[in-house]
Amino acid sequence: MSVSLGAVPLSATERARLGRRARLLAGATVVYNAVEAVIAVGAGVAAGSVALVGFGLDSVVEVSSGLIILWQFAHHLPEKRERRALRAMAVAFFALAGYVGVESVRALVAGHTPESSTVGMVLAVASLLVMPWLSRAQRRTGRALGSQAVVADSTQTLLCTYLSGVLLLGLVLNATLGWWWADPVVGLAIAGVAANEGREAWRGEGCCATSGGGDEVNAGCCSSGGTSREDAR
Repeated sequence: MSVSLGAVPLSATERARLGRRARLLAGATVVYNAVEAVIAVGAGVAAGSVALVGFGLDSVVEVSSGLIILWQFAHHLPEKRERRALRAMAVAFFALAGYVGVESVRALVAGHTPESSTVGMVLAVASLLVMPWLSRAQRRTGRALGSQAVVADSTQTLLCTYLSGVLLLGLVLNATLGWWWADPVVGLAIAGVAANEGREAWRGEGCCATSGGGDEVNAGCCSSGGTSREDAR
């Protein structure tokens, strides 16, 4: 028996292999971001940096995103949890957008200048090296599986990469030129991107078009009116 992904058929064995890869990548995301969150929040509190604390809390959102994927693929038919996974992912996106947006505005209004943080700079560089690779691997796996939830998780990981770049830029500009406002301004742009991704995940845009499991698989992802048979139970 095989399931199709667009024009490319997927055997049950191949689908199981990709499912294991999705779980492995989600587990790696959870572990890395849990460590990152502890370091970032601690360094942020020590330096009085709103951006660094916010980066650490973003890592907590990343942890929740990875746990959602692990929950989804713990089911013998992960596709049946696709819709609920997407909705949970959307909530995580909205939480990230809301926090980054509010804290960016607060930082701009208060004009607070944090102390420089070498730990924060090193952490941002590490994330810039790790997160793009992890995001690409997640996206390839999600597209191969026809899982919008895994693709959404990869997008959230990519947003973490952007935040890492913004954090590094903000910390460097603050330490060298005293440009405290650089980080919150770009943070507002990232909040907008996160809100848009949350909207798309909530609507399940692209779910029906890319899901590769035929009628039985798609039942967990899409149906008329946007509600799966699994959700209706």
